[in-house]
Amino acid sequence: MGAQAHGTTRSARPGERTPHWYVVDASDQVLGRLATRVATVLRGKHHALFTPHVDTGDFVVIVNAEKVKLTGRKRDDKIYHRHTGWTGHVKSVTAGQVLASAHPERVIERAVRLMLPKNTLGRRMFAKLKVYGGPSHPHAAQKPQELRLA
Repeated sequence: MGAQAHGTTRSARPGERTPHWYVVDASDQVLGRLATRVATVLRGKHHALFTPHVDTGDFVVIVNAEKVKLTGRKRDDKIYHRHTGWTGHVKSVTAGQVLASAHPERVIERAVRLMLPKNTLGRRMFAKLKVYGGPSHPHAAQKPQELRLA
């Protein structure tokens, strides 16, 4: 056998590949399926050179976040909880209320964040996600490509 035997595995090194930029239109996309595909791209699992302990993912820009689709009764039944720090002060809000609020991008951000690793690497991956409620975004200088979800 030569220098490279069959069956060897090659690991990526930090900074070895330059990340691409992708734009996703969330209009009429199902939230869970959209979040799964975006989390895969942020982790870099769509590349042949995926390495779990190295950030090999790409940047993702999501537009039209307020038009994301929730199936079934999730718009009314899905509840987000947060605690203020005071005894008995748990604040609850439904997914429909969040989508109708001034920050509809939080629904997509939370769905994607919970699909990423819960460590420093996951926080670095999440920082490469840019979500906007409307159709415009300020990342045109990076020449993003359109990400095909289906």
